[in-house]
Amino acid sequence: MPNAIVKNRCSGLPAPKRALFTRFQSDEDGAMSYLAVTGALVMMVFGGIGVDMIHTELKRTKVQNALDRAVLAAADLENTMDPTFTVNDYMRAMGMEDALGGVTVSDSLTERTVTANASIRMPSNFLSLVGVDTLQAAGLAEASESRNKVEISLVLDVSGSMANNNKLTNLKTAANEFFDTVLTGANQDRVSISLVPYSEHVNAGPAITQNLNVNWDHSYSHCLELPDSVFSSTALNSAITYDQVQHYNWNYYGNNDLNAPVCPEHSYERITPFSQDAAALKAQINALQPRAGTAIFAGMKWGTALLDPSSQGLNSNLIATGNADPAFAGRPSAYGDGETIKTVVLMTDGQHDFSNRIRSDYYNSPEWVDTWANNNLWYYLVNNVPSYEWGNYYEQRYNMAYGDSLLDSVCDAAKASGIVVWTISFEGQEHGESVMQNCASSPSHYFDVEGTEISEAFSSIARTITQLRLTQ
Repeated sequence: MPNAIVKNRCSGLPAPKRALFTRFQSDEDGAMSYLAVTGALVMMVFGGIGVDMIHTELKRTKVQNALDRAVLAAADLENTMDPTFTVNDYMRAMGMEDALGGVTVSDSLTERTVTANASIRMPSNFLSLVGVDTLQAAGLAEASESRNKVEISLVLDVSGSMANNNKLTNLKTAANEFFDTVLTGANQDRVSISLVPYSEHVNAGPAITQNLNVNWDHSYSHCLELPDSVFSSTALNSAITYDQVQHYNWNYYGNNDLNAPVCPEHSYERITPFSQDAAALKAQINALQPRAGTAIFAGMKWGTALLDPSSQGLNSNLIATGNADPAFAGRPSAYGDGETIKTVVLMTDGQHDFSNRIRSDYYNSPEWVDTWANNNLWYYLVNNVPSYEWGNYYEQRYNMAYGDSLLDSVCDAAKASGIVVWTISFEGQEHGESVMQNCASSPSHYFDVEGTEISEAFSSIARTITQLRLTQ
């Protein structure tokens, strides 16, 4: 019927136009079937999904790039900020602080690994047509940095009070366990230890002191008077001339006891520099005996000097004379070389004590030097000098406040140079504990222990140093 109507309407047209209209009416070219329409719609949906996926991938790439930069900065061993804070700060700067999921940090003296993840959820455009309302752009990044050389100065108090309560025995056990932990086969030629026993003085030994300018008065021992000026830095000043510490014994017992001079005289009481010989270090530790007073500042000064690059020439000479391990040629490494950890482990059982010297009038000739080599100071005074003149023979060189000040100076210099300072107060007094806390690199680098807990402190420090395998 409609066609009839169309035909009737066309019947009045001229023949040429009527023929053209008839052909248009019957032509089916360009007509879309239902299948073609459906296919077109499907193609549009998949194209839209592709747009969603491309948008998600671009966002994921942005998240990943931000994470990569964040963990690289956080894993940098020169970075002094908290690694977790560093990652958060980077993501905040990139406007992605809400995307950050979690941060994991594995940290030791020789290696740091930082892992972080982040994700962003965003609404979909075309995928919502198939029931997916949101998309997630996620990233995971991990970065690590390692150092493969460690220089340790082990600075140990062997003053007279270490004879009490088995303290020296417990120290020996702890130190031996420390050597077993850090001087392993895996760390061969990587970890060097300089052992610095100290009491009222430090016996540097002939191998070290022959490389310095010294005013020698006797041959009994090799302790040096350290001028105040050297405590403002970690370096061992080789440009000055040092005075030798006097050789004499000080006690109040009334007998002529000559077994405990204020400067330790035995070979096992000397500094052992740049060693990895665990057996020799253990033998030296096990031979130590308590003596005299406490000069923590002197021990710390020698400990830092053996980590300072200025001692490279000294080490070269020690190696040449067979007094240091050739594997450690070139040490102490330069500060900030990027591959070396420098650390001091400083232990004391007390606090700074006074330290006296014989007045120069009574130590100015070989005869007087021999007198004090053969007579305990107080034995000589009681038997040869009127009591009212005793005070003329000696004078005080250091007291507690003076010693604290020098220790503060050298501890500050060590930390400013990048040396990691661990301190251990072993059954110490309250004042000494405060001084040791102040010297440590941080509160977590300070230990306050009693009895066999000292082994736990040394073990904790050793595990931190070797927590992760040292890598090339």
